[in-house]
Amino acid sequence: MTAAISPFLTFDTHIDIPWPDQGDMMNPETTRKVDYHKARQGGLHSVCLAAYIPQGPLSDTGHAEAFQRAQDMLSVITSLPQQASPSTPLRICRTADSIIQAKKEGALAVVPVIENGYALGENPENVGFFVNNFGVRYITLTHNGHNALADAAIARADLGDLPTRHGGLSPLGRQAISAMNDHGVVIDVSHAARSTMMQATEISKTPIVASHSCARALCDHPRNLDDEQLLRLRDTGGVIQITAMSSFLRKGGGGTLNDLVQHVRYVADKIGVRHVGISSDFDGGGGIQGWEDASKTHNVTQALVKAGFVNDELNAVWGGNMLRVLQSAETYAKHPVK
Repeated sequence: MTAAISPFLTFDTHIDIPWPDQGDMMNPETTRKVDYHKARQGGLHSVCLAAYIPQGPLSDTGHAEAFQRAQDMLSVITSLPQQASPSTPLRICRTADSIIQAKKEGALAVVPVIENGYALGENPENVGFFVNNFGVRYITLTHNGHNALADAAIARADLGDLPTRHGGLSPLGRQAISAMNDHGVVIDVSHAARSTMMQATEISKTPIVASHSCARALCDHPRNLDDEQLLRLRDTGGVIQITAMSSFLRKGGGGTLNDLVQHVRYVADKIGVRHVGISSDFDGGGGIQGWEDASKTHNVTQALVKAGFVNDELNAVWGGNMLRVLQSAETYAKHPVK
């Protein structure tokens, strides 16, 4: 197998791992959309692998189970180098510089992240626990359903959610954001309510990211960001990572690679190319015509070029912008990120 090579860093910032049957990341026969071999075939250099925690009850038991699941999933992610070999180099990366170095040395960079702050329970100090033990670099404040930290974009009637629980961030959520800033963890507002997102930009000391969202002007979905939110991202240095989730790209679904690039172009024209990137949400529902799995990642680059993105613009969209956000978080952190 010959890998497609890009002169710039290609960084997919949101990928799930199948759970509990996570399969073998190094197995070329796996059915998952992202494995080592598909990533290399598609020319992908770096990935954020997410410990996804589904929203459950806001109880001591629910929080304990979420905290344990996050540990179990992160343990699987951070043990991946044990499956690697000299011919299949893979590295867990905790810093922007280590991601760049991994690319230079031909290794696939894996960045551990958490999807849903539910994993923190009601203890913001757990941010430091996840950083110190697993190298977590971003935490998505919510998933579908409000948690103890914040309101989500999509309420869960089955969990007893009202349209809003906190009016955005709770006092605990504000403490969690402060803890994330202190530990160099990027605040991720994908899945968060509009109120949560806007408040997070006001109190975070570092730029935030929407790791897997799209432009609401092109597809009116509650998970997408409207123009005012995009402008707030621009004004606070943040980034939206346009994602290959069909229902976020086109009303009614059926999204294609052309739709994804249209969203990237819309955001770049609206708030600047420094504030937009790309993610797949593979193995979490992502996958569109033209970018069905990681082996087709080179198609994204070709589509961006066809849409007029060149040189530094390609570098910014495919990884440079996310690296900048990570570096900003590392620079501010009161506890050095190593």
